[in-house]
Amino acid sequence: MGSLHRVTIACGLSVLLMGVAHAEDWQVAKNEDGIKVSLSEVPGSKYKAYQGVALIKAPLAKIQSLQEDVSGSCAWIHECKTQKLLKHEGDKTWTYTQFNTPWPVTPRDSILEVTTSVAPDGTLTRTLKGVPTYQPEEKGFVRVAQVEGLWKLVPKGDNLTEVTYQVHTEPGGSVPSWVANKFVVEAPFNTLKGLKERAEK
Repeated sequence: MGSLHRVTIACGLSVLLMGVAHAEDWQVAKNEDGIKVSLSEVPGSKYKAYQGVALIKAPLAKIQSLQEDVSGSCAWIHECKTQKLLKHEGDKTWTYTQFNTPWPVTPRDSILEVTTSVAPDGTLTRTLKGVPTYQPEEKGFVRVAQVEGLWKLVPKGDNLTEVTYQVHTEPGGSVPSWVANKFVVEAPFNTLKGLKERAEK
């Protein structure tokens, strides 16, 4: 019953995030360098969901290949220390990431199950789901308790791609509010900025 309850909660949060996205109650927190970051409250959580959107001057295939280089993509993901592919099976991949955190916060790590789908119009969506118990916890890191989100790549013609990066995280352990509030703006902004710079080279 415990496992079923957890699955139900995870599914509920996933639906909730999709509902938040479609409700359009996102509040713009930053809009610079062609990257717009918006935040939304998530009922039952003290951490906000974030959404970053950028129009990148590069074909979708190039952005896709940058994302699929799991270890290499750590170079443009915000505060990524190291990242590796754990498993690939069909349309799913499992990745392990270690993150840098500011003092006094203990460094975090996370395990994601990433499910990729492609729509008839070429839109590529990667659904992100945290699977914290996929492998044992690492010494010196606090495992991120929950992640729900997505990457969405929409081809816009003339080698343009609209990229959306949307996530809600329960970081686990104790995180000061000033750190959390800073992270939800910097994570999507810096990640999309890094991806944009590499894709447009």
